[in-house]
Amino acid sequence: MFGIGGGELILIIFIALMLFGSEKIPDIARTLGKGMAQLKNATNDIKSEIQKSSTGQELTQLTNDFNKEVEGIKQNVQNRILQDAPTENPLDITKEINEVKENFEDLTGPIKRQM
Repeated sequence: MFGIGGGELILIIFIALMLFGSEKIPDIARTLGKGMAQLKNATNDIKSEIQKSSTGQELTQLTNDFNKEVEGIKQNVQNRILQDAPTENPLDITKEINEVKENFEDLTGPIKRQM
């Protein structure tokens, strides 16, 4: 509980007992309990207000607008990909392989001659 050990808790209770006396401790505990309950109720009220406001018509409209924008972006990306796509078979990479092979042969040619 809050990183407080048993010995520390006993020391805190002892100091509180010495400061306030045995008659006032129950009143202080009752007051702290009421304060914690009010704080809990206030946070629950805030949570419920946020949930109520987020389930309204505005959220639905916002979601619809967002979905329209996403669909528009998807369509633009697909159109761009189709425009930039090569007209030949994209899986045919023999041309690129041959270019790399020629470049490699050019680089290793002088090395092979030295051996």
